[in-house]
Amino acid sequence: MTIPERHSFGHVRSSTPVERIVLRAGAARAEVLTYGATLKSLHVPDREGRLDDIVLGFDDLKGYVDNRMFFGASVGRVANRIAGGRFELDGHGYQLAQNEGETTLHGGPDGFDRRNWAVAEMGDCSVTLETVSQAGDQGFPGTLTARATYTLRETPAGPCLGITYEAETEAPTIVSMTNHSFFALAGLSALPDRPRSALEYRLKVPASRYLTVDEALIPSGVAPVGASPFDFRDGRQPLTAVRSGALDGYDHCLCLDPGDIELHDAASGRLMRMTTNLPGLQVYTSNFLDGSVPGKGGYAARKHDAICLEPQIWPDAINMPESWGAQSPVLRPGETRRAEMSFTFGIR
Repeated sequence: MTIPERHSFGHVRSSTPVERIVLRAGAARAEVLTYGATLKSLHVPDREGRLDDIVLGFDDLKGYVDNRMFFGASVGRVANRIAGGRFELDGHGYQLAQNEGETTLHGGPDGFDRRNWAVAEMGDCSVTLETVSQAGDQGFPGTLTARATYTLRETPAGPCLGITYEAETEAPTIVSMTNHSFFALAGLSALPDRPRSALEYRLKVPASRYLTVDEALIPSGVAPVGASPFDFRDGRQPLTAVRSGALDGYDHCLCLDPGDIELHDAASGRLMRMTTNLPGLQVYTSNFLDGSVPGKGGYAARKHDAICLEPQIWPDAINMPESWGAQSPVLRPGETRRAEMSFTFGIR
């Protein structure tokens, strides 16, 4: 049994201690922060067996506190955008705290990524973190208990990082949590020289539909991917759409069909296979990174340096017409909302 290591990572809010938990499985290593239930680092080998960190982040706690970049963060109560920061549930209207114009993004201005979670349990190469969100927090109804479990293990296919979110509520509310890691499969050591951008990774997603969006990036409809830039069923480089001028980058939700998701970097050989029990995948190509905020090793990540693959209930699902067929984000007392995602790393 491999018990995770616990280390101090500074203090926030009246000297509340933040911990850094280290998980190991073979040569692979993951580091998780209690602040934001954040995946701070993930070291996996390339085709030559060289280990490198493949997720963006910061070297110290100050970076996470001062810069809300969502690097590796657990976001909630509701990931992505809620139009107008408003919704209706059981005949009652709720106005949420807004933090992107009139939109509520990733749980509001003080979402779960800004909380210091408590260590609830340590297991074999795993850690479970917990936070309690009181009724009225950011405008959401119901006192909610949320848990995040990270597990790193060896499998025949390679090291596998599992992330599971669970939530229970004392009153009807809405919940859709996810992880917001920025994946740079080429390895962070390669970023300063930037031989290739993350747009050159090959992404394969089993999704025959996607959500169209308006100017505020709020879903406006469900459409077939057809021969559009959103057809990743056979695998494609996001770069093809950007080069053609069809898109400046991706920040869109693909409606998942059964099957695995794959992200591959030909230069390093790293292949990430992803599975989830959630119906949507937000593909975000770090369009808003501008090289102004120094991260790990002092490198300031730039536009398209990494890709976020965020499994989730469709964004703004609570406000969608029933005819769209979205999974409901409503959670009621006595129920448990469980969101599962796994990332297995191999070589191709």
